[in-house]
Amino acid sequence: MATEVRVPTLGESVTEATVATWFKKPGDQVAVDDMLCELETDKVTVEVPSPVAGTLAEIVAAEGATVSTEALLAQINERAAVSEPAVATATATTAKSAPAPETQTVAVMVPVLGESVTEATVSIWYKKPGDTVAQDEMLCELETDKVNVEVPAPAAGVLGQILAAEGSTVQAGGQLAVIGGDISGNPAPAEAATATAAKSHDVEDAPSAKKLMSEAGLNRNDVTATGKDNRVMKQDVQKALAATAPQAVPIPPATPIRAAVPADDAAREERVKMTRLRQTIARRLKDSQNIAAILTTYNEVDMTEVMALRHEYKDLFLKKHGVKLGFMSFFTLACCHALREVPEVNSEIDGTDIVYKNFVHMGIAAGTPTGLVVPVIRDADTLSFAEIEKAIAEKGARARDGKLSMAEMQGGTFTISNGGVYGSLMSSPILNPPQSGILGMHKIQDRPMAINGEVVIRPMMYLALSYDHRVVDGKGAVTFLVRVKEALEDPRRLLMDL
Repeated sequence: MATEVRVPTLGESVTEATVATWFKKPGDQVAVDDMLCELETDKVTVEVPSPVAGTLAEIVAAEGATVSTEALLAQINERAAVSEPAVATATATTAKSAPAPETQTVAVMVPVLGESVTEATVSIWYKKPGDTVAQDEMLCELETDKVNVEVPAPAAGVLGQILAAEGSTVQAGGQLAVIGGDISGNPAPAEAATATAAKSHDVEDAPSAKKLMSEAGLNRNDVTATGKDNRVMKQDVQKALAATAPQAVPIPPATPIRAAVPADDAAREERVKMTRLRQTIARRLKDSQNIAAILTTYNEVDMTEVMALRHEYKDLFLKKHGVKLGFMSFFTLACCHALREVPEVNSEIDGTDIVYKNFVHMGIAAGTPTGLVVPVIRDADTLSFAEIEKAIAEKGARARDGKLSMAEMQGGTFTISNGGVYGSLMSSPILNPPQSGILGMHKIQDRPMAINGEVVIRPMMYLALSYDHRVVDGKGAVTFLVRVKEALEDPRRLLMDL
């Protein structure tokens, strides 16, 4: 028997997705909950598991195709059940009229929680050990820092041991419980009457949805169901409540709606699909704003000494090392020195832990024709001026040619972004998660400064440090930026490791 694999519910206001990757190909054997493919929307990446065990017969939507909710993705030929050989004629006759139920057990696993989400908390169990459950009946609900996830029964049977109690933290792919008894997918005899009574809308609504409808006094007919087989899900009830709630001020929808464009204007527009890189950049930057407590502190640096040192030695430097002496090596080493004194800026948050990095993998943001990328210079704190300049030149060229590998853009512990090359005088850089700090460089501009009671013209640059206030306090952020300023205004401090 062929089973259809369709696009799952993608989330409120999300109606279509792009097929990013197929993990299986036609002819491959798949088990229940094996990941078949990955879909990308403008909000999240959704992995589509196999609903049954069998053979992937046909892929209907190829990679790169745009699909809408409930669209057909593929077809699976279900694996036929293997029956036990008859021991005697009487037994064989009985087996024909009433097949013996399978008695193996099925593990209830934590489903895919979403990109970058690795753990969840068990908020509520709807069933208890010993309860009879039908296939796809909701067993429990998990809470993550982004969404709530309902876990359905992968097969019919009896709920055995619950391995993760309410309130416990579970990892993606971990085991929640065990289902035993008849796992054939057929309802138990005691459930037959219930199934018939519930046939008015085919399947039972999600328990969390029923609870929310009861609390809000909503009738099922007031809610538009989007779940499998017309099941009402929790988000459906939330959407219905939002639509019926009185609003004193109009609330904009989650996804901006494009206003009608006059025909003469539309003829002069050009619509270009966002590249995967641009979509990833957009998603990661928005995630950074949503997750981290971003704050920015500012200072300014007198570039006189750095510029004089660079001017004096640039020709000798180029002749000996074969690379130009730029400003980035000064800033990289100044940041490495400051990170040793303020290590929390070089840390990251992992759950309830702070992970301090005893090394500096420096990310250097670089603009390319296709978007912003951040190649990483590993162990920058152990490199010389020449080694840093060579690494920056090489990775910058590879970035512009689109030849950077994913490995070269991962693992950074701190980032420097130079908006000054485009003429930016002042900006607030955004964190590159999971990092806790990013330094923004800006345009060098001559300004009148009061020095020793006299007004003199000096080449000045504004510096900006954006940091995650969850782990970096104001004192640490200001200290870091002051140390960078001191090192740049007196570059001899870098040479003497002061």
